[in-house]
Amino acid sequence: MAAFALSVTAPTAALAQEARQVEIGYEITFAGFAGFRIDVTARFNGASYDVESRTFKEGMLRAVTMQYDGRNRAWGGFSPQGAQPTAGSLSIMVDNKPRTWVAQYGAGGAMSEQHNPAWKPPPQHVIPDDQRTGSLDPLSAALTVGFAGDAACDRTVPTNDGKRRIDILIRKIGMESPAAAGVPTAKGDLLVCELYTKRVAGEFEDAPKEAETKREQPMKVWFARLDNSQVRYPAKLEASTGFGTIRGKLLWFRERPLTSQESAEMRR
Repeated sequence: MAAFALSVTAPTAALAQEARQVEIGYEITFAGFAGFRIDVTARFNGASYDVESRTFKEGMLRAVTMQYDGRNRAWGGFSPQGAQPTAGSLSIMVDNKPRTWVAQYGAGGAMSEQHNPAWKPPPQHVIPDDQRTGSLDPLSAALTVGFAGDAACDRTVPTNDGKRRIDILIRKIGMESPAAAGVPTAKGDLLVCELYTKRVAGEFEDAPKEAETKREQPMKVWFARLDNSQVRYPAKLEASTGFGTIRGKLLWFRERPLTSQESAEMRR
């Protein structure tokens, strides 16, 4: 889901000087039934950004499956070289069992992290230091894609949720008009990409099958410009699974100036 939630070129960094808040809502359905909602709030002020997302179940999926509520926050800044993530936090509630994880990023991609409760994996589930370095929490990783604008695709994004290291492989497959994509609010053509996942290290509930590509079909994501910045926001998603087709769509996109209090609440 992280890929659906959202380096930076110099024009994007310049646009980020305006103090503004962006609010985005998404709906994820499974085989036509309501499944997940993803709400995103992004604040930009000067050379800083602070983004929060919440992912939660709704409808039939909420009624018949275990509780899930996930919150991710990512903050950092902009420089002439692009986006510079400072830190990210992840808070997950599954079946009344909470887990929180905070990652801070240093020079050269170094990561320091804190787990609550403490995570003490067996040797086969440990994430080696060389695989932790350069990886990002799910929301920070998604932001690096969206902030890349027209260069969002054709990259490998190393993600880390504290227990699992996964590479997201993104490949551009074309462009579509807003009418063809079914996203009439998009400003110009949408960038269409395929996303694959590759397990790297960590704790997984099921053993990997012979080939990662056989285990999982690619996810197709449409990235759109929805404001006057160069940012490409995910606007539509499709993925085929053994349980049916997963579809994601944009419910709303709103932006407005930040209040002084909201600006003060931003993490720097």
